[in-house]
Amino acid sequence: MRPRSILHVGLACWEGIAVGRSFAMFKNYHIDGNKEMIAFGTMNIVGSCTSCYLTTGPFSRSAVNFNAGCKTAVSNIVMAVAVMVTLLFLTPLFHYTPLVVLSSIIISAMLGLIDYEAAIHLWTVDKFDFIVCISAYAGVVFCSVEIGLVVAVAISLLRVLLFVARPKTFILGNIPNSMIYRNVEQYTNTSSVPGVLILEIDAPIYFANASYLRERIARWVDEEEDKLKSSGETSLQYVILDMGAVGNIDTSGISMLEEVKKVMDRRELQLVLANPGAEVTKKLNKSKLIEKIGQEWMYLTVGEAVGACNFMLHTRKPDPLKEESEAYNKV
Repeated sequence: MRPRSILHVGLACWEGIAVGRSFAMFKNYHIDGNKEMIAFGTMNIVGSCTSCYLTTGPFSRSAVNFNAGCKTAVSNIVMAVAVMVTLLFLTPLFHYTPLVVLSSIIISAMLGLIDYEAAIHLWTVDKFDFIVCISAYAGVVFCSVEIGLVVAVAISLLRVLLFVARPKTFILGNIPNSMIYRNVEQYTNTSSVPGVLILEIDAPIYFANASYLRERIARWVDEEEDKLKSSGETSLQYVILDMGAVGNIDTSGISMLEEVKKVMDRRELQLVLANPGAEVTKKLNKSKLIEKIGQEWMYLTVGEAVGACNFMLHTRKPDPLKEESEAYNKV
């Protein structure tokens, strides 16, 4: 089979699954994409033995069946028999039927499937999903169903790649009278911990976002140090990374943490890890990064990490040389 034919078959099966899921929403039933692909593949393999045309679930005929009140797959048998009788005996009667009449039947059946309220809901909830919807609609109307699906999936994949490559990072603060730490932008009543910067990484760490996260962490540290210097508060001593949302990490991510650790050491800051997952901990252990950071600087929760940092801040002996250097820098 030629590559173009294989691509055509794949897009047709993809179209059939999308059509099935569209009508499943109206009837409140579940569509298993894997089983649909197996069914389409089996039909096309059997049909290829008899030079059968590509088998799929087209949008137009499905819409006509839906509006005609068809309930089961028996309608396909009735339709196949009707098409066979028409092609064998009734073709001369439809020879002069205008194409406008045939197209009007399909258009009238598909107009009822356009859900304006759903599009408005997408615009209200998520503007990006609305763009995907409109792009798919424009592709279907002006090109074909396959083109519309390809455009929609391509934009959705672009969104996923952007999310992975530019994950969100937050500064966490303490909610008063609790051991809970949340995003300071979302919870404006949170308070910062003196001498401690708490950062949350909200995505797995891969090669695609390792460089961005390294730069982002360095930027957060610079901004926090500038903020403390301008306000005259306690200098920054500890940087806590909340890794509860980091589901996985690759070698590039481990290298990024090693570089962050070296930068913190040069700045005389202590890197602390909080709540790393089992998979992440296993990889950090195999790469010997836990030994470099120190087993004592890994904690189950952010609250425990902050408590340990506060304890070290209050019990550590002051360094006269460092205090003299800081005083000289202020002057």
